Amino acid sequence: MINLQQDADGFIRMNRHFPEKVRIAVTFADGTTEELSGGRLNKAYDDALAEFRARNHLDARGYSRSPKKKTSSGNKIEFVPVHPGMGD
Repeated sequence: MINLQQDADGFIRMNRHFPEKVRIAVTFADGTTEELSGGRLNKAYDDALAEFRARNHLDARGYSRSPKKKTSSGNKIEFVPVHPGMGD
């Protein structure tokens, strides 16, 4: 089992997908613990990535369709928002 801890801002550190069936224990900032499936956290990761790309005007693959200019490759996220009660 994988153990993750929510930070004070409501996020967990997650920079990749977990296997669908693995169980992950998330300890929230208020001290409660919830067990989630890898599939549920993967969906939260995908939702956070889609929101990040939309806010930064990137397409679904993470490419900017605006005129070429020098930018950083900030096409990845590492922090995913979580909250108690988001279990399957």
